[in-house]
Amino acid sequence: MTMYPENTPENNKPKTVKDFDPEDQPREKAEKYGCGVLSVPDLLAIILRTGTTGCPITQLCRDLMQANNGKLHQLQRRTRKELRQVKGIGLTKSIQIEAIMELMRRYAAEEPVLETPIDSSEKIYRRMQYNIGNLDHEEVWMLTLNRRNIVTREVCLSTGTATASLFDVKVAIKHAILENAEGVILTHNHPSGGLVPSTSDDRITRDLKQACQYMNIRMFDHVIVTSNGYYSYHDNGRL
Repeated sequence: MTMYPENTPENNKPKTVKDFDPEDQPREKAEKYGCGVLSVPDLLAIILRTGTTGCPITQLCRDLMQANNGKLHQLQRRTRKELRQVKGIGLTKSIQIEAIMELMRRYAAEEPVLETPIDSSEKIYRRMQYNIGNLDHEEVWMLTLNRRNIVTREVCLSTGTATASLFDVKVAIKHAILENAEGVILTHNHPSGGLVPSTSDDRITRDLKQACQYMNIRMFDHVIVTSNGYYSYHDNGRL
């Protein structure tokens, strides 16, 4: 006669990585070989720790990454509600995943290049790519610079929709004056990934440039940022 395990509370407890084959235990693999050998799902499993009944944490994390085509930048775009659509992801785990993504963003933003003078559109892009390049909505940011062209402040001027955002030139100039800025850089993202400036982009560039000239503040550039490229008004001779 085939014997089945008794249906006890112990058997119904969510399984942890310790309950499975050593090859399916990310923490043990990390201890033996280092975290560098682990897959993204394995790394997530170490942090999220426990799965649900019938779904170990390793499988849950594989399902999570598969739902995002194996791409962390797609995972970063998911809302809390979207994350919870993956079986086994509840409120706590969705917040943990958000925290991981935020740590990644902050780490990327600490690159030493951020402490050097801004002397190219590429440096602007590298600085802002992790802040706004992968958002699902538009945000307009301004960087204020001192006389050595080092950024003194990053300020979000507006948050909009997937296709547009509002811009108030008076607010931008106010921040520049409060920072005693010698120069400013305008930057915003295109969630669609397109790099062609819109009529609205041209207008806010023109408005800010005119306001800066009146206040004797230099406008260095307006850079459109996406997850995989950028457009510079300065580089294209339009500023």
